[in-house]
Amino acid sequence: MSEEHLVKMANDIGAFFRAEPDREEALVGIVNHIVKFWTRRMREKLIAVLHDGRSTEFDELTLEAVRRLAAAAGEAKRPV
Repeated sequence: MSEEHLVKMANDIGAFFRAEPDREEALVGIVNHIVKFWTRRMREKLIAVLHDGRSTEFDELTLEAVRRLAAAAGEAKRPV
């Protein structure tokens, strides 16, 4: 799946959760949806878009959620 399509899908998820009045709950909802329903490879490609400096492709709420997703992925890769 192309990075462009993944970004569009992530932005669509963000648009759905934007209706949530509590911003924090919306962010958690976006992250949880992506973790639950997307494959690891899809998540990695989405995070790569962020790390490649193409964050302007994300809507504002989705961008924050992807940053959180990237931070969580980075923590998961750290040795204990």
